[in-house]
Amino acid sequence: MNIRIATVADAALIAEISRETFVETFAEYNTPRDVELFLTKQFSKEILMAQVGEKNHVFFLAFENEELAGYIFLKQHADANTGASSPIEISRLYARTKFIGKGIGKSLMQTAIHHAKSCGNDCIWLGVWEKNLRGIRFYTSFGYEKFGEHDFLLGEDIQLDWLMRLHL
Repeated sequence: MNIRIATVADAALIAEISRETFVETFAEYNTPRDVELFLTKQFSKEILMAQVGEKNHVFFLAFENEELAGYIFLKQHADANTGASSPIEISRLYARTKFIGKGIGKSLMQTAIHHAKSCGNDCIWLGVWEKNLRGIRFYTSFGYEKFGEHDFLLGEDIQLDWLMRLHL
């Protein structure tokens, strides 16, 4: 496995895997209409591509045998009342279905923790859908703890995300 920082040249690839993994992971739990609305309004290829290269955004890409297996998207200076002085947000951690269980997520999380520490962050936080039990177990295994909740709009469906944080 190889992990590297994404460049603007990777934007289309990141947009493609983002939409692919989102649909694979969440489509079965939501109506086709809500998924399509979300993809169109909040997860369009143009929006996703614009996020790459933005100030205070960093994407780490994980490759397995030259194939993009997953990525993690970090936002510097993103705060959700974490109680920390220098938090960083994990906005997305996605792995392609065929790579789940092969250490991609673990390696990306370790990379994010190392990056946060090297940048002087004292906390990493994220939002995870309350029904994403596999994700919650994964984050808990790294020491993340729930500290709040917030609404997440998927299409026209208001869902509940847990806010979880890891103090560094």
